[in-house]
Amino acid sequence: MSDPRGESPINPIPPLVLAIFVVMCGIEVVFQLGTRGLMGGPAGVGWRTGAIMDYGFQGQFPAYMVETGQWRPEFLLRFVSYPFVHGSFTQAAFAGVMLLALGKYVGEVMAPLSVFILFVLCTIGGAVAMWALAQPDAWMYGAFPPVYGLIGAFTYLLWVRLGVMGAPQMMAFRLIAVLAGIQVVFGLIFGFAQDWPGDLGGFVTGLFFAPVLAPGGFAALMEKLRKRD
Repeated sequence: MSDPRGESPINPIPPLVLAIFVVMCGIEVVFQLGTRGLMGGPAGVGWRTGAIMDYGFQGQFPAYMVETGQWRPEFLLRFVSYPFVHGSFTQAAFAGVMLLALGKYVGEVMAPLSVFILFVLCTIGGAVAMWALAQPDAWMYGAFPPVYGLIGAFTYLLWVRLGVMGAPQMMAFRLIAVLAGIQVVFGLIFGFAQDWPGDLGGFVTGLFFAPVLAPGGFAALMEKLRKRD
């Protein structure tokens, strides 16, 4: 057994999640400097818009590849590049804080590599949902779809924990219910965001893959379900 005196009372953030956060922050800092004319000269003002155009996601890109059979690398890149480009400092800040908080919680249970794989899968899942459900010309950018994926994983882990405790497991869905409610209220007041399918796709992907990536994997989930029969 390990000596508990040598263990930190605070679980660290998974290093790959921290690396993603640092990259996101670095890109946002460059955009802020460009907007203020401190980097890049007059061209720096348009860096954010240019990055969204080059790395953001639209359903028309995969639709084009399917229709023509041309699997263009720059279009495939958009499935995983859009979380690193945000529309504003506020969006980047909120997404970054949620990424760290949820990444830390999920990382307390899952291995660091599993958390990273989950982030990538939820990023792709958000893009696929956007392609399937949104208008072809609707843009999606920012890290909220994979963040919602981590919320999906958080929901599953909390669902398992509540089951062990004998508490009502539906309580695990309170966080996503609150967030969905907030989005509905803001949507009714200000109009619904065009990229909501990405958030939904990220959440569903995280909820689906969390049992596979959690300790014990799919076999542990099957054993748990058998005991309930």
